[in-house]
Amino acid sequence: DIWEEIGIPEEQRLERTGVVKKYMKGLLDQMVAEEERLKERLLKSIAVCRKELDTLCRELQLEPFEEEEESTILQMEKNLRTRVEVMLKQKRDRKQELKTLQERDQELCDILCTTPFDINSSAVPSLEDLDRYRRHLATLTATKVRGGQGLAEGAQRGSLVSDAPHHLQEQRREEFVSSKRQIILLMEELDHTPDNSFERDVVCEDEEAFCLSTDNLAALQGLLQQLEAQRSLNEAVCTELRSRITALWERLQVPEEERASSVVHVAGS
Repeated sequence: DIWEEIGIPEEQRLERTGVVKKYMKGLLDQMVAEEERLKERLLKSIAVCRKELDTLCRELQLEPFEEEEESTILQMEKNLRTRVEVMLKQKRDRKQELKTLQERDQELCDILCTTPFDINSSAVPSLEDLDRYRRHLATLTATKVRGGQGLAEGAQRGSLVSDAPHHLQEQRREEFVSSKRQIILLMEELDHTPDNSFERDVVCEDEEAFCLSTDNLAALQGLLQQLEAQRSLNEAVCTELRSRITALWERLQVPEEERASSVVHVAGS
């Protein structure tokens, strides 16, 4: 209509139409190329995450990670990336705990003139390795306490009784109570119901009835770490989903009052 009003000849109209078509095709080709590059980046990220997950599973001595079936490229990339972050945190936590245990071990060895616990410092320790290390240090600590509170000579030796076993029992009781409190809070946050006899003993039974053996305390720490890892994974997923929802709200221009009433704002994971 504009060309008609201006009076542009037919031949020039055809030339200008060709220019418009060429411009539009170039623009659309560019947009397609950008989306193809996005797809390539996602696929590359998936490959990198898979390789890193394989390495982390071997280092942490875990079963290979199983991907969800019929998942989109975008969802798969997000799931793998989130899992890598969680497992990297597990690796850091184990290495940090190993370092802490070794420092305590060295202190006790200097006092008791014993040899440090045999463990590969360069590798990521398994949960079983850490459990064994904790039990070993518990034994050394009890030995130190008994040595420091040894009985005196003569009549004093006959009249006094070392309170080391009682002291160790109190330490274990405090550890159990503290861990139990954290486990109950985590189970409530995760909406997790105790699903085996050990979890029910920890949560439901009377505190005085719980056996404070080294194995039980080690299993207690393992349960606590498992729940903490699940919470970390849930938090990462929730953060990602809330971010995507906020972005969609912006694109859809959803009113503030409708956003405010959404369950997205409910805290927790």
